[in-house]
Amino acid sequence: MTHVRRFDHVGITVADLDTATAFFVALGLRVEGRMFVEGAFLDTVCGIPGSRTEIVMLKAPDNGARLELSRFVRPDSVPGSPTAMANELGLRNVCFEVDDLRATVDWAASAGYTLVGGIGEYENTWRMAYLRGPEGIIVSLAERIP
Repeated sequence: MTHVRRFDHVGITVADLDTATAFFVALGLRVEGRMFVEGAFLDTVCGIPGSRTEIVMLKAPDNGARLELSRFVRPDSVPGSPTAMANELGLRNVCFEVDDLRATVDWAASAGYTLVGGIGEYENTWRMAYLRGPEGIIVSLAERIP
């Protein structure tokens, strides 16, 4: 028996919801909705009594899994490490397939975002790069090599 029916979303907590949302929208995702959540449901699920959060749900152009960005209104956010590297335990990156890796990296650089390392190629199949996005989020960009 399988328990998972489908992959739904990845959630990332951020301090600046507008900046993070703008970054992912510029990358090509679209806003599916924005709302505040609080009350017994949120308190129960996240285990933080009296919490309130604002969330933005983003969807990729292929209508696949979604990305949830959330900002806690209460309690205050707990800082993470904005310079965490890929070997630090925990969620380290979110990956998107792109049509033109070089153009995407150039766009990111013009917006002030930098590569974590460089652009690599895997067995003549994929070109990939890790980009340091808003609040230190590592965004993996992958391009199929024809």
